[in-house]
Amino acid sequence: MTTTKIYIVYYSLYGHVETMAREIQRGANAVQDVEATLWQVPETLSNLILQKMKAPSKADDVPEIKPEQLSEADGFVFGFPSRFGVMAAQCKAFFEATHQLWEKQALAGKPAGIFWSTGFHGGGQELTALTAVTQLAHHGMIYVPIGYTFGSGMFEMNEVKGGSPYGAGTYAADGSREPSELELKQAFYQGKYVAEMAKKLKH
Repeated sequence: MTTTKIYIVYYSLYGHVETMAREIQRGANAVQDVEATLWQVPETLSNLILQKMKAPSKADDVPEIKPEQLSEADGFVFGFPSRFGVMAAQCKAFFEATHQLWEKQALAGKPAGIFWSTGFHGGGQELTALTAVTQLAHHGMIYVPIGYTFGSGMFEMNEVKGGSPYGAGTYAADGSREPSELELKQAFYQGKYVAEMAKKLKH
């Protein structure tokens, strides 16, 4: 059986989304005949601004992706932090650079999931996902939400947990909070779920 390629394309400023992305990659790679690869969205902020924001260095083992490379994949999981309830500008700039792929509808019919990080409950846990769907729709991609297939983890009320039926998520609070064990389990599950869907669609 041929390999199903999943691209996990993310932007992470302080590392929360990157942590989730690596867990999603693990989940996707747990599916037989699936090859999941991590890619970073290009940074748009200057080094000076990043220094003033005390942003850590980007992961040196994850290459930056060019828009045209998206056509190589069979499926995607896109991840980003929320900015005022929507995806970070770096991700929006990346999607806007996919104009040539849009003209050809080169990504039409390919499945895609979404994951995110917000600071707090009202920071866009669901709105970020809902507004990101427009990017997928214009490309004709098939949005793959996880629904409530994650089971009892979707109904956890005794601890803070990001994510929703739209995808996996985490809370960063003031930046000091890291993704919890349950949030990472949901991320792993999402990677596996989207990979399985992409594999079915391909074959």
